[in-house]
Amino acid sequence: MTTTVGQSAQAAVNTAARRRTPGSGPRRSVLFFAFAFAVIADPVSSVAYAIEAALRALHGDLALLLPTMSLVVGLVIVVTANYWQLVRRFPKGGGAAAAAARAFGARWTFLPIGALVVDFVLTIGISIAAAASAVIALFPGLAPVRIPLALLLLVVVAGLTWFGHGGRLLFAVMTVAFVVISVTVVVMGFVAPHATGHAAASTDAGHPAMLAVILGFPVAMALATGIEAPSTAIAQLGQLDDTHRRRFGRGTLALLVVIVGGLTLALTALAVKLHIGIPGADSTQIADIAHASAGPGWLYGAFQLTSSLLLLAAASSSFQAGPGLLKALSGTEERPGVLPSVLGRSNKHHTPYWAVVVYLAAAAVIIVAAAGQEQKLVLFYAVSVFVSFLVGLVAMARFAHREKKPGLKWLNGVAAALVAFTLVVNLLRGWPMLSMVATVIIAAGLYVRWVKAGRPSGIEDVEAQAETV
Repeated sequence: MTTTVGQSAQAAVNTAARRRTPGSGPRRSVLFFAFAFAVIADPVSSVAYAIEAALRALHGDLALLLPTMSLVVGLVIVVTANYWQLVRRFPKGGGAAAAAARAFGARWTFLPIGALVVDFVLTIGISIAAAASAVIALFPGLAPVRIPLALLLLVVVAGLTWFGHGGRLLFAVMTVAFVVISVTVVVMGFVAPHATGHAAASTDAGHPAMLAVILGFPVAMALATGIEAPSTAIAQLGQLDDTHRRRFGRGTLALLVVIVGGLTLALTALAVKLHIGIPGADSTQIADIAHASAGPGWLYGAFQLTSSLLLLAAASSSFQAGPGLLKALSGTEERPGVLPSVLGRSNKHHTPYWAVVVYLAAAAVIIVAAAGQEQKLVLFYAVSVFVSFLVGLVAMARFAHREKKPGLKWLNGVAAALVAFTLVVNLLRGWPMLSMVATVIIAAGLYVRWVKAGRPSGIEDVEAQAETV
C-alpha cells in the first residue's frame, strides 16, 4: 500500500480548497496587501546587495552598470512570466516541484526541492549578513564585531520563528516602509542631492563592454531570488477559491516586477548620476547612494533602518519556509516519511523547532565562512535557485509542447536557455559550484530516502504542503 507524504497537511489543503468564501472586496484587499507585500519581502530586499554585486563584477565600471542591471531586470521579467503560467496551472500552489513531477515524473521533484533547501539557507545567511552591513554603515563603530553582530541577529530572527507565522503582516509593513523611504531617497537624489561620490564614471571593466555586461549580469541575478514564492505561497490562501488564488498569485507577481524592477533601475541610475562606486569596507553601495542623496540626517537613518529590518524579514520568511519544507518531508512514528520524524516535531505555534535548528546551524556556518560579508555570499546565490527556475521553465515548455502551444513553447524554451546560460556563467566562477554540489547531494539523498520509504505519493505537492504546515 502506498504511503502519503504530508498526509495531514494535504488534508488541510483539500479541506481549505473546498471552502468558497472569498469574502468582501475590502477584506480581500487587506488580505492581498498582507499576502503580497509579505511574500515579496525577499526579492525587494535583494535590491540591497544585487546592484553592488553587479558593480563589483564589472570592476567598478559605472558606465556599464545601468545596461547590466537592465539586462538583469529583463531576465527577472522573463522568469516571472513562467511563474505566471505556473500560478494558472497550479492554483493550489506547488511551484517548480509540482511542474517537474507532472512533466517528467515524481523523481524529478527532488531537484527543485534540493535547490530550495540550499536557497533558503543562503537567503537566511545573505539577508542576515546584509542586515549587519546596513547597521554597520549607520554605526561604523560596530565594524570590528561584524561576525558576532550577524550571529546575534541570526539567533534573534530564529528565536522569533518560534512564534510561527504571526509576523507576516509586520513583514508587509516593513516592505512598504522600505519602498516609501527608497522612493523618497531616489526623488531627493535626482532633484536635490546632498553630495556626489568620487568614483569615475567609467573604469576598466576587464573585458570589452558587451562581454563585460554578459559576464557581469549573472552575479546580479541574486535579484531574482524569491520570484518563485507567490506560486507556492498561494497554498496558504485556503479561504479563497482557485480563481481568487490565481488573482492573488498573479497580482503579487506583477507587483514584484514593478517594485523590484523599478527600484533597481532607479537606484542604479542614481548611482551612475551621483558617481557612487564600490563602497569602502564598512559601508554598502546602497547606503552610499542614500547618504549622497539625503545627507547624514533622519532620512538616511530611516533608510538604513528600514532596509535592515526588511532584510531581517526576508531571513525570517526563509526561516519559516525552509523548516516548513523539511516538516512536509518528514514522517511520523506511525508513518514513514522522506526525512526523520524528529524534523516534523512542532510547538504549539506549529513551528518545527528541530528543523529551525538545522537552518540556524547551516546559516551560522556560511556567515562565519564568509566573515559576515554578504558580497562573498552573492556569488553562491544565483546558482541553486536558478536550478529550480530551469526545471520549472523546461517543465512548462514540455506542457506547451504537449498542448500544441508553439508560442508558449518557444517563450519558455528561450527563457530556459537564458537561465541555463546564467547558471553556467556563475558556475564557471569556481566557488559557486559548491551550491550546485550541495543541491545535487541533497536532491539525491532525498530521492534515495523516498525510494527506501516505498515511494510515498504526494511528493510532487510538497511545496504546497510546506506552506500549510
